Amino acid sequence: MAKILVTGGAGYIGSVLAPELLSLGHDVSVVDNFMYKQNSLLDVCNNKKLKIIRGDVRDEALIKKELEDVDFIIPLAALVGAPLCSVDPVATESINLDSIKLLLKHRKKGQKIVFPNTNSGYGFMEEGVSTCDENSPLHPVSLYGKLKVEAEKLLLNEDDTITFRLATVFGVSPRMRLDLLVNDFVYRAVNDRAVILFEANFKRNYIHIRDVVGAFVHAINNFEKMKGEPYNVGLSDANLSKMELCEEIRKQLPNFTFLESKIGEDPDKRNYIVSNEKIENAGFLPKYSLEDGIEELIKGYQVVKRSDFANI
Repeated sequence: MAKILVTGGAGYIGSVLAPELLSLGHDVSVVDNFMYKQNSLLDVCNNKKLKIIRGDVRDEALIKKELEDVDFIIPLAALVGAPLCSVDPVATESINLDSIKLLLKHRKKGQKIVFPNTNSGYGFMEEGVSTCDENSPLHPVSLYGKLKVEAEKLLLNEDDTITFRLATVFGVSPRMRLDLLVNDFVYRAVNDRAVILFEANFKRNYIHIRDVVGAFVHAINNFEKMKGEPYNVGLSDANLSKMELCEEIRKQLPNFTFLESKIGEDPDKRNYIVSNEKIENAGFLPKYSLEDGIEELIKGYQVVKRSDFANI
């Protein structure tokens, strides 16, 4: 069993990942500033293998101390999403990039990093290209994407690292987020029964949050085979436009209405089809379909009736 440091471990992904790592017998240390006043790890506080540190990933003394005795580092701490990052670019750079530099500064030899990048770094497909794979040029269109891409470059120049270029994540988490595209559209379908689409034919890839967690576990278990490489992590049968996503939601919520607006733009202008063949060839296959996630979210929104579960 490994000793694992998860920064941002009480966030959307961390709140599912940390309990899973504990269930597998790992020792887990979580550093989080709990900026959203979440209580998502309360149900695992009885686990003696869990350590929680309320703190800031930019605190050099804290990070140096917590890196003393760990085998793996999973740096989830970040300001996530294009809209949130545009509000405070200085804080975004210090959290999303400078904190990674801090981890690298104090990381000891042999400590392994599994880093979540975003496949929004592809931005758009170049003319004549049918799919984006790990060798495709990166064209991040938002500050969030640019800083994630820069952090990935730093990490892949170092030993003992794996990076994941995550598709748009969906699904229920104890620290729920409603601002992610699938989560948002299903919430609107349940509560408003309608949504207006901007740039409705722009495509992107999707992945269930529990498959993201599964990918991290797979990387830990297969680190030596996978290290030194980036991997796209998404559902190969879910490269969908916003219009196609809405059609999938309507299969389960027949009263859902969606219309395309010819006026207005989406601030997140990514538009691409992604290949996930590399991680599939490394032995990881997702277990949860988009259909599964929509069904799960519909149930979850019988519990969540407030719109304050978002990053912005």
